[in-house]
Amino acid sequence: MTTTQEAVTAAERCTPEFRRDPHPVYAHLRTAAPVCPMSPPHGNETYLITRYEDARAALADPRLSKDMYGAMDAYRRIFGDSSVALDDNMLNSDAPKHTRLRRLVNSAFTPRRVQAQRPRIEEIVRNLLAECPAHEPFDLLPAFAFPLPIIVICDLLGVPPEDRTRMQQLSTTVAQTGFGEEFKRAQQRAEEDLHAYFTHLITAKRERPGDDLLSALITVRDNEDGGLTESELVSTAFLLMFAGHKTTAYLIGNAVHHLLSHPAQLRAVREDPALIRAAVEELVRFDGSVESATFRYATEDVEYSGTRIPKGALVQIALSSANRDPMKFEAPDELNVTRPGNAQDAHLGFGHGSHYCLGAPLARLETQLALTLLFDRFPGMALAGGAGGPRWLEVPFPAFRGLAELPVVLDPAG
Repeated sequence: MTTTQEAVTAAERCTPEFRRDPHPVYAHLRTAAPVCPMSPPHGNETYLITRYEDARAALADPRLSKDMYGAMDAYRRIFGDSSVALDDNMLNSDAPKHTRLRRLVNSAFTPRRVQAQRPRIEEIVRNLLAECPAHEPFDLLPAFAFPLPIIVICDLLGVPPEDRTRMQQLSTTVAQTGFGEEFKRAQQRAEEDLHAYFTHLITAKRERPGDDLLSALITVRDNEDGGLTESELVSTAFLLMFAGHKTTAYLIGNAVHHLLSHPAQLRAVREDPALIRAAVEELVRFDGSVESATFRYATEDVEYSGTRIPKGALVQIALSSANRDPMKFEAPDELNVTRPGNAQDAHLGFGHGSHYCLGAPLARLETQLALTLLFDRFPGMALAGGAGGPRWLEVPFPAFRGLAELPVVLDPAG
């Protein structure tokens, strides 16, 4: 990267080179333009925040709103009208509504409910690995990394097994956001189908509740404000399903790729299984699956690192950049599973503040078990990609950071 303007252009246009490896661009911007104005294809004035301290502060700044209805014109230009019906949830709201929704969902989505999933997650991992070819190259993403979290979140919500594939297909379409009419039509159809599906499923759960999270969300009540409205229920179900598998799937893929690419780090984890928790935190920091936080917009003029962000502007917080900031992390471009201070709250991979990821404990548990059982069963596992290196997702703007494919051989010596 030779000039700041070239770095800004790469970030705002999401060039193929930037999508393959955004870290050099982010490193340049952290130094030269840590809060930089951009003119991305969606046409909305946007500011990109890249330093750790700025990012952490912005994630908890009440002046940066998550209620995108307040920026409806910008919101519609980016996502289209069909998204509105699925966005009546805590991710897209501010206090006091966010506080109420978060409290209600927290009362049902408890740590005990998550930990109770451990035996089932282990069973799913083992079953998926038993179906994988051991001695020939195959893509680990569709065979393992994606099925695992979709099965887990569908089990948790009470989505019938026969609907899992459809859920994955629809959420994939929603995730592949583009700026052309073809993209928007496909996204709109998928969002309408998801809204209709969860509306029907909630009706069925009301008539015949089960021992699942969706049934619990239907019955949960708050002493002050009652329960979730019908719109909030549908939107929350979608949020948990969508966020509950895409991010974890790409995280597992990234983690496997980087451990296989750093054999000394993988060896350290295999020699000391207790390191798996710290290893997952380091992998989230090093190359997590959520590259940027969801959009915020300034409800008033705000200033970060000497740059004024005007009222009404969109704010994009680059989590991947913040997690590689040398002002926070020593040798940040090195993967180090024994990194001192590898605590859950050191990196920003799951966000910060009131919008900290509700599903972080489940994502951590799934990733820990997936990596542990995978490498225990196949200690000689190796990457099987060609000389061109890994192929990363290329999307119009950096929502997810993940691989497009992950070719491996589980047992090369077999």
